[in-house]
Amino acid sequence: MPHSSDSSDSSSFSQSPPPSKQDSSDDMRKVQRREKNRIAAQKSRLRQTQKADTLHLESEDLERQNAALRREIKQLTEEMKHFASVLSSHEPLCSILTSPPPPPEVLYATHSFHQPHISSSRFQ
Repeated sequence: MPHSSDSSDSSSFSQSPPPSKQDSSDDMRKVQRREKNRIAAQKSRLRQTQKADTLHLESEDLERQNAALRREIKQLTEEMKHFASVLSSHEPLCSILTSPPPPPEVLYATHSFHQPHISSSRFQ
């Protein structure tokens, strides 16, 4: 028994069947699928990069707006302090605040909201 069963098994593994049309079309589909997947992944990475860039620009713009609004708040606060100071220095000198208010009849006596009816012989 010079030949063992191992040698016949190894010879069957070393020989591969000739590629059939089925195998080559399967290989072609795999290559095409991988190419489409590669392109899709590349597009996805590009979209992610563009989105990150857009968010970065938007963030910078919001930071600028925030800084401008903070400057405006500071300026308005200073203006309010100035007017409060002017008011507090004016209050002791103000004659309107120190004198008692006039009675309501006096306020409205000078203003005639209703004109009296004119009696004329022409309209009788």
